This record gives sequence, C-alpha cells and structure tokens, in this order.
Amino acid sequence: MEKVFNFYAGPATLPQAVLEEAQQELLNFNNLGLSVLEISHRAKEFEAIIHEAEASVKELLQLNDDYRVLFLQGGASTQFSMIPTNFLNSGNVANYVITGVFAEKAYKEAKLFGETHVAASTKEGNFTSIPSQDEIKVSENAAYVHITTNNTIYGTQFKYTPDFGAIPLAGDLSSDIFSKPIEANNYALIYAGAQKNLGPAGATLVVIRKDMLEKVPKNLPSMLRYDLMAENDSLYNTPPGFSIYVINLVLRWLKNLGGLTAMAKHNEEKAALIYDAIDNSGGFYKGHAQREARSLMNVTFTLASSELDKPFLAESEQHKLVGLKGHRSVGGMRASIYNAMPKEGCQALADFMKEFARKNG
Repeated sequence: MEKVFNFYAGPATLPQAVLEEAQQELLNFNNLGLSVLEISHRAKEFEAIIHEAEASVKELLQLNDDYRVLFLQGGASTQFSMIPTNFLNSGNVANYVITGVFAEKAYKEAKLFGETHVAASTKEGNFTSIPSQDEIKVSENAAYVHITTNNTIYGTQFKYTPDFGAIPLAGDLSSDIFSKPIEANNYALIYAGAQKNLGPAGATLVVIRKDMLEKVPKNLPSMLRYDLMAENDSLYNTPPGFSIYVINLVLRWLKNLGGLTAMAKHNEEKAALIYDAIDNSGGFYKGHAQREARSLMNVTFTLASSELDKPFLAESEQHKLVGLKGHRSVGGMRASIYNAMPKEGCQALADFMKEFARKNG
C-alpha cells in the first residue's frame, strides 16, 4: 500500500503499530475465538481493558487516586452541556475563556443552564492569541472556569495550565491530550473526544476529581450523571467497546515511546519543520496564530493569494499529502499533526511547501 500522510483534523491519523495490532486481534481477541468487536462489556476480558486504560491515563498524567477516569459517549460536544448540568447551580456562575469556535460553543451551551461569565476572550483579534493568566478575570461565586487548551480551527494553544486555586478548572483537551506534560492536578475535570489524539470516534475520555462527584445533583437523568458513570466504572450501559480498546492500545504505544516528555519533543520537532517553511517563505505563506500562541497540533496558514489554494491542494494530494484544506473561518491551509503523525510526514509537507512557493512565488 502506498503511504499517504493524513493531515485531517479528525478523525485523524492513528499510529501504524496500533492499527496493525488491532488488525491482528480483530478476528480473535486473546484467543477467545471472538472478535474484540463481539466480546461483552460485562466479560472479564473487557473489564481488564478498561481498567488498564484508566491506570495508563493516570500514569501518563501523573495523577493519584483522587481522580477517576471515565469513558463516555456523545463526543466532547455532550460535555459542553454535561458540565453545567452537573456543576452550575443557582447562585453560582460558570466562567468561560473564549479562544475559538469550540470554546464559544461550550459557553453558549452553558448559558442554557444558568448564569455565565466570559472571563477572557480573544475573539476580537480573530482568535490569533491565548490570554495570559492575568488577563483571565474570574467572576464572584464561580462554579468553575472552563478553557479549551488547543484551538483546532485557528491553530492556537495554551502553553501553560491556569491555576485558580479553590475554583475548579475544567478543560477541553480534545485536540492536544497527551501531546505534552501538563499540570493535570490543576484540573478538576478534563475531557477529550478520542478521534484526534486517542483513537477512533465514539468514546470521550473524562478525568474527574473525586470531590466533584459529590457535587452531582441526584435528580439528573442517569446518563448525564458523572457520579453514576464512576460508580459503574463507565459500564452503566454498553460502552463504545472497540473505541476504548483502541484507546488502550494508543496509551500503551505512548508509554512505550517514553511518555509525554518524549512525545512533546517529537511534536515540537515536527511542528518546527512546517513553521520554518512558513517563516522562511519570504511572505509567501502567512501563519494565522501569533508566534507565542502557535499550536503544535494544528498549523494554520494562508498562501500569497487565495487563487493558489486549489492548485496547492491538488498538487499536495498528488504528493500523498491529504486533508490540508483549512476551515472556512480562516481559509488557506491547516495541517493537523497530532501525536501519531510521523516526522517524515511533516518533512514531506515542508519540502512540498518550499517547492510550491519556489514555483509560484
């Protein structure tokens, strides 16, 4: 099979080794005579998968037993409403830091459930930056502060983990989870859709501090209760078993590579190849994000003329570089280079960009 480099924002590329292992076990998992797609979520073999995955998440994030790891359904978008449903009470205020489209969607969803406050926003500058800790102004009676750590559409990323003391911090880490070490203990709740950096679509990772589970109202629908999901080890109903199985393989892969410190170095080297091609193009390419806020996961840029977009995309596909079309909000190009994107893919894109600029500049 001819190699193609997948730069789509999600569902995104998966580690080759993980795909090969899943392929080998697809028909006969653990010599059960059953596919991993067929085993019951009540079987001890599946329980072993989900327990190993929870332990690996805690190990990678360096979290102790004050936290639970859940595997839920509904994507990160369901968490937009699930968080205020569980934690926004009368008299409290949900605080949101607006740094892009998905942060704004989370904020709008919370407004349906109670009082909200925009603690900081970079919308006026077309989401080219990330606010500093000092620029985030939290309201009185804050129920929590919500951030989106990586902006897939505009290509910006938090380079620090905010700390608001006793005020719970909730984070959407969908597009940069496990891409680098973080101060995970600063968070009361972390969530991430699997389809960018963890596995196939269908499962959503939630890491929640146990004291938050005690705040969950008992009159919520069962499927929206974090405490009920934790009590049942994410097995209250039939979970997305195959997605969780692949997530577990990805977590093993991450640990075998050396964990998050090694992954951060890998991601920094990959991103530098593409950003260097942008910065040294003599103005032919222009990055959207301010340099200090540049994402290591989603590199966004425009060309000297929008008329060059179609030729760029057509020629890039001929070079086996797919999924580079930028979001309509920004235009131009977007290279999503999550953990599983190999360095050779970024090198191939950088080489193509340089040649395209030479021919069309």
